[in-house]
Amino acid sequence: MFDFEDRANAGRRLAVRLASMTIADPVVLALPRGGVPVGYEIATALDAPLDLLLVRKIGLPSQPELAAAAVIDGERSDVVLNEEVMAWAGLSQSAFDALVQNELHEIERRRAAYLSGRSPVSVTGRTVIVVDDGIATGTTVRAALKALARRGAKRLILAVPVAPADEIASLRTMVDDVVCLLTPDVFYGIGEFYRDFHQLTDREVVDLLHRAPAAEGPGPH
Repeated sequence: MFDFEDRANAGRRLAVRLASMTIADPVVLALPRGGVPVGYEIATALDAPLDLLLVRKIGLPSQPELAAAAVIDGERSDVVLNEEVMAWAGLSQSAFDALVQNELHEIERRRAAYLSGRSPVSVTGRTVIVVDDGIATGTTVRAALKALARRGAKRLILAVPVAPADEIASLRTMVDDVVCLLTPDVFYGIGEFYRDFHQLTDREVVDLLHRAPAAEGPGPH
């Protein structure tokens, strides 16, 4: 027995919970690709703009799987460092800057592909709802939340269908509110909770973004 039929089903269930809260001037930021169908349902229910939250991890040249930092898309790009890794990585500033530029180019490419180059929506003074289809390790969303806090979001809400209980406990310290439908103690992977957890295509993502409420909202511009 699966907890969610698919990502859209999970998004509608999150939307019900969020609609019961008092949320002023919301914007929904979805982590692609899996967060987009979830975010679409929330944005539609709240009549809030939907945008992407593009995050790229910066791996060490010698150990690409080990993240030294992350680059986060937005009105201005942010770099969030993994201080522990950076302390012993021995990267020169020029080498690190080159890695950052590579990821910034990839972010620009993805924004152009998904959103035809549309500028990121402003988060300053707004309620920002960060959405994904689930959380496993929390590394990506943690970097994103740090960046959004720097950008002057008035209120941060993390909304995910499922995440390990210990991860949610940790992430609560970074946001104003958490809406999470399932927090299992035993967690092997996000996909185990969905009947349909197919790999989304770029076309599916683009279609949802084009159907969602417009990025222009009542917030400051």
